Amino acid sequence: MNGGPSGFHNAPVTKTFVVASAFMTVLFGLQGRSLRLGLSYLDIFENVRLWKFVSSVFAFSSTPEMIFGLYLLYYFRVFERQIGSNKHTVFILFSLILSLLLEVLALAYLKDPMTKLASGPYGLIFAAFVPFFLDIPVSSRFRIFGINLTDKSFVYLAGLQLLFSSWKQSVVPGFCGMLAGSLYHLNALGIRKIKFPEAVLSVFSRLSRPSSGSSPALSSGNIVGNIHAYPGHQVEVGGHPSVARNLVAEPSETSVATLVSMGFDRDSARQALIHARNDVNTATNILLESQSR
Repeated sequence: MNGGPSGFHNAPVTKTFVVASAFMTVLFGLQGRSLRLGLSYLDIFENVRLWKFVSSVFAFSSTPEMIFGLYLLYYFRVFERQIGSNKHTVFILFSLILSLLLEVLALAYLKDPMTKLASGPYGLIFAAFVPFFLDIPVSSRFRIFGINLTDKSFVYLAGLQLLFSSWKQSVVPGFCGMLAGSLYHLNALGIRKIKFPEAVLSVFSRLSRPSSGSSPALSSGNIVGNIHAYPGHQVEVGGHPSVARNLVAEPSETSVATLVSMGFDRDSARQALIHARNDVNTATNILLESQSR
């Protein structure tokens, strides 16, 4: 499978997080502080350094970790498209905060002043592997050198590379992230019902808009007076009501690909988009409701 249409279409929160993570990684690297990143027992229980809590959430300590980490964050934008920016923001905050608390508990248990955990959004990345494993179906299988693989195998390989990049230093935050993702999946404390303030989410949407400010072009073949043509749909043409041509608005290939990347059947995705008038969020709700029946 793929992550859907390229770019951060319908994933403004993921885009903001990826840009912030890349910026902070480069910034600390230019300042020569990369080797000082990562939480340790001393940073938490003796010489408290609050800046390390922030850096451990966003900044990677090495270029290879940044490459694999940002690739996985970019790939997992599919979940924001699937559940919406609001719920995905809650998922991000829950995963980061809980995994950070678990890392602190792990350091308290180890009581080893020499142990320093890997820096970066490991909690969020490995929390996302839980819905990736449970909710994203395999869409293709193939063999390479006699080994059976699926379209999800390369994502797992990238995750393993990141998980064992620094051995114990990276394994601990990785497993803390998986535990956080599992608790979110189990709806611990009713977390999946919580909504994030829309006013804050609108900031992410504005930041992710193209600089040109232009809106996506509409297909004139299926539109009359900027209104999609549906069977029997009355529109105003020249000041007089008129019945649009007996056409069904054909969903855009981008929208269909977005739903297919979530694991939905292509034909079902197309029909849902027709009923939803090419609105991806509405079409997603239609498909999820039909599966729950």
